[in-house]
Amino acid sequence: MKTAAMTTAAALLRAAVAVTILTAPLSAAEHPITLVVPYAAGGGNDVIARIVAERMSANLGQPIVVENRGGAGGTIATRQVAKAAPDGQTLLIATSSLAINPSLYSNVGYDPERDFAPIGLLSINPQLILARKTLPVDDLKGLVAYMKANPGKVTFVNQQASAQMVAVLLQQMTGTEVLLVPYKGGGPAMTDMIAGHVDLLMVQAAIALPQVRGGKIKAMAVLQPQRSPVVEGVPSVDEAGVPGLYLPGWFGFFAPKGTPKDVIARLNAAMMEALADPGVRARFAESGLDIVPREQQSPEALAAFQKGEIDKWWPLIKQAGIKVE
Repeated sequence: MKTAAMTTAAALLRAAVAVTILTAPLSAAEHPITLVVPYAAGGGNDVIARIVAERMSANLGQPIVVENRGGAGGTIATRQVAKAAPDGQTLLIATSSLAINPSLYSNVGYDPERDFAPIGLLSINPQLILARKTLPVDDLKGLVAYMKANPGKVTFVNQQASAQMVAVLLQQMTGTEVLLVPYKGGGPAMTDMIAGHVDLLMVQAAIALPQVRGGKIKAMAVLQPQRSPVVEGVPSVDEAGVPGLYLPGWFGFFAPKGTPKDVIARLNAAMMEALADPGVRARFAESGLDIVPREQQSPEALAAFQKGEIDKWWPLIKQAGIKVE
């Protein structure tokens, strides 16, 4: 028969185990964890990575160093993480490009499901098509007309595979032609757009909010069926005349496949604690970013979400004949 003292002792033991899982270093040597951002500094991945890593580091009792490795639409850094030791010391913050890239490139050197262990989903947010301030258009319908009048002359930033996919689909849906310009990340591209060096850019709505509100760039449309409260006054692509041009922006943490389950659980616990932190939530809100509900933050939920992205986009990309050389 259990006594009150035994019950209390068992509860204390469970609490101690939970604290140990959350706070014990992932490595006996306590080396810093490297969180790889596969794009240049200043983009959405970079912003979220730094907000969450700071709190996760405190939760784990182990430093987390954010490292930007831009290039080739994020495939170079992603491939490096896939080949890293599965010890919890090298992590990746990924977007839809992780799921989409293998269907666009002939050989990215990794499989999004086979080569990665999901840790947790952080955020799902609307994305925008943006135009430089001096481009003589005010909405997506006007932009399409301008593109038709200037075939191959309107520049569209290609900072990741999903941006290239949207550019290709936009051309196919509207019978237009753009000039794709490669960039290593959304941050440098945004700087050049404000300076008037490029015409069009697709990025997370939250990242563009200060520039849109400040009148430095123009928002053409939200890439989803309905308007978003994050960017009031900006029409959806359905309203703007290109229905079906949808692409949500999402962020998730991944480790190399083979990372021990207890390490994944520890990282996920630290991530979830970070996302529950009032300071982190305030910084997300200030940036116009949503945090997914707690039930969507598990490794299993991220795995299911990514599979849904693959099942949705790969057939569409194949049907459209979209390829990146």
